[in-house]
Amino acid sequence: MSAIRNPSETASPAQEVRTARRVTINDLAAHLGMSKSTVSRAMNGYADISESTRKRVASTAQKLGYQPLSHAQAIRTGRVRALALVLQMDEPDRHNPFLQEFLMGACETASGFGWTLTVSTATSDADMRDVLGRLIDERKADGFILPRTEVRDARVALLRARGVPHVLFGRTEHGVPTAKQKGSWYDILGEAAMCSAVTRLAGLGHERIGYVGSTANFNYTHLRREGFKAGLVASGLPYDASLLREGARTREEGAREVRALMQLEHPPTGVVFATDMAALGGYDALNDLGLLVGKDVSVIGYDGVPEAEYVRPGLTTYQVDTRRAGARLAELLIRQIRGEAPEALREVSDAILVERQSDGPPALTSAQLAEKIENTKTKNT
Repeated sequence: MSAIRNPSETASPAQEVRTARRVTINDLAAHLGMSKSTVSRAMNGYADISESTRKRVASTAQKLGYQPLSHAQAIRTGRVRALALVLQMDEPDRHNPFLQEFLMGACETASGFGWTLTVSTATSDADMRDVLGRLIDERKADGFILPRTEVRDARVALLRARGVPHVLFGRTEHGVPTAKQKGSWYDILGEAAMCSAVTRLAGLGHERIGYVGSTANFNYTHLRREGFKAGLVASGLPYDASLLREGARTREEGAREVRALMQLEHPPTGVVFATDMAALGGYDALNDLGLLVGKDVSVIGYDGVPEAEYVRPGLTTYQVDTRRAGARLAELLIRQIRGEAPEALREVSDAILVERQSDGPPALTSAQLAEKIENTKTKNT
């Protein structure tokens, strides 16, 4: 027996099409009053289709329940309409909470173009090469997003050799002029943030400013260190190699490097960190030494991890919009896959200063700070 439909519950034309049969691209074109070619190009993200048209087509396709036949599309275009991201699980920052925002940005943008994002994991550098190779061989993705770029990045070399589109979250080949570099990237100007952090502390009255950087294999390590040095020049402060420490990516490593800085004959009254995680380790070391963050020693970080807001005192940091980064990387990669020149697809953006309570005018001179540290050590022995 058929159910009796209330007149007020009459289905819309879109619902009738959806329930009667599978919606085709011809149905979608007819509903929109556009040519099949225009709809197809809008769904595939071609540059000659305006953003407003693309969004209108995507929205209507969702309402009508239109889904392209992926296998037929792959045969016709040679593409599977999928982007890929491989995360290395032996990295110390693999659990960074802002990874979720990054993935959301990439997924939302890919979905808006009618694409998907495939996320895989690798357990080591060697496994990373194997996973990338397998995804390429099995045609699981049309291109790759590569985070955490290195100065000499084996992933980049592999994908270039295989002729596979890819976009970098970060730059690479430090020391090579930009005009001579290949590839696409979206990056945050960490070097500008480090320069700004130094001039900020110098403006507050600090004359001895330390720096804790990351490991040398990463491209950003070199850029941020250069930014720190540029800040010294801009502030009229002398360069002192003893105030620069490297190799800190984890909280424990950050604590280790800050302890070394505080053991100097003339310790810094302010410290700039290449990452927030190292800065949080700096908190631990300073607390162990009986020093007050934000008063005895000023601290400035970089990244904008959630812990920075909740630690006490709150960490002043340069925040990265990771959701926007994921979104921009997905779009740049799709555009590259569609035929745009990789070298024409490069973008940079600024980190945003978030002012909290971890930095301020120095309460002690470097000499007074050294004396306080020595007195604390004496009391504890």
